[in-house]
Amino acid sequence: MNTKNNSNQAVPNYTVPLITITLLFFMWGFITCMNDILIPYLKKLFDLTFVESMLVQFCFFGAYFLGSLTYFVFSYYKGDPINKVGYKKGILSGILLSALGCILFFPAATFSVYGLFLGALFVLGLGFTILQITANAYVSLLGSEESASGRLNMTQAFNAFGTTIAPILGGYLVFGPGGDHNITAEATRIPYLVFAGILILVAILIYNVKLPSFQTEETEHGGLGALKFLQLRLGILGIFCYVGGEVAVGSFIISFLELDSIGGLTEAVSKNYLAMYWGGAMIGRFLGAISLNQSINASKKALYMILTAGAVFVLIYAIVNLTFSQMSFFLVFLVLNFFAFMIGKSAPARTLALFASINIVLLLLSIFTTGKMAMYSILGIGIFNSIMFSNIYTLSIAGLGKYTSQGSSLLVMAILGGALIPLIQGVLADSDFGVQKSFIVPVFCYLYILCFGLYCAKNLKFVEHSRNVSGH
Repeated sequence: MNTKNNSNQAVPNYTVPLITITLLFFMWGFITCMNDILIPYLKKLFDLTFVESMLVQFCFFGAYFLGSLTYFVFSYYKGDPINKVGYKKGILSGILLSALGCILFFPAATFSVYGLFLGALFVLGLGFTILQITANAYVSLLGSEESASGRLNMTQAFNAFGTTIAPILGGYLVFGPGGDHNITAEATRIPYLVFAGILILVAILIYNVKLPSFQTEETEHGGLGALKFLQLRLGILGIFCYVGGEVAVGSFIISFLELDSIGGLTEAVSKNYLAMYWGGAMIGRFLGAISLNQSINASKKALYMILTAGAVFVLIYAIVNLTFSQMSFFLVFLVLNFFAFMIGKSAPARTLALFASINIVLLLLSIFTTGKMAMYSILGIGIFNSIMFSNIYTLSIAGLGKYTSQGSSLLVMAILGGALIPLIQGVLADSDFGVQKSFIVPVFCYLYILCFGLYCAKNLKFVEHSRNVSGH
């Protein structure tokens, strides 16, 4: 990707823009994770089945598919719209559309109509689709190409920080300090108006901050040339399975922990464990940023990873309302994650296959055991989800050349998995399978990711040490 700026000269001036965009990533992650709070809340409020409650994710992530499909078709026939209007305007439009989605929660809550809630989530998803297309790419341009991986992983780590505290703060705002008693539709009005206000303030901040302007060179080509690459075709399904599996597990954690055979916990307690699931992804992304940094020698890399894991664990401990004994089990997953990175040796395909294998084992333990073993296993999945999106994305577009942009658009469409996979799991949860056995659905998702990783490890040797890109 060529730009009109000399990145070596402009890097010192990118600090403020990067901090500003990182704030956006934080809010983006926070509001996205609020869906996991909305699902059990709306399920009880409207007396929904699991399938009906999963329409929350269907509408939100379905907007990703329709939005990116519209963007792809427009860019294919008329040229890349972001390249025409600029990244700054693209980011601002995404923020304002997301703010509108949050504002629409007010009439939805006032009239207490489930369909209006779903409509608000759809608009919110459209706004985040624009941010998905623009913000990640923009961060990669704020500095040298060599350091792009570090910037992207760091901003995504703060995105994960938002998903970590959302279950705590968001759960408090929606369910109140006493848990899930006296649930009313009005409980979502103030929180989402606050979110809208914060997004508007971020938009004003970005509007007034001088952001560097970039423009890419467009390449003319006809047809869907990107689809001639097998790794892309396989990777599209890989993104579909990853996003679907990650969202499905997160969506059902609270209902899973409520089961008497697992923990018998209330939403007020479960939201703290949900924060640990997403907190694991945050830790993994920080560790991934270090592990994939080729400029650090092995001994320093190991030391930095240990110190970072410890620091972020302490941060999560300070956030969640759990005792050390209640969350000490997570230290086992930190150690396992560290050694998994060491075994993966910074090779995207190998690390992806290894992490997918671990998640398959954890899911099977969640399905076929009970009590703390099942509970801890489901919560450990988050830390091994951390680098999956970025690795699948990187491997899928490897060697696409002039078709890279087209391939990227197709990969964004595959986020549709977040809409469909939870819905499929909801069907099983409503049936005789029940909630616990319904986790067989994400097992198949991670099984495919394992196969994709093994395929790429064997056939894409030339990208095994290439730089990584951002997470979902």
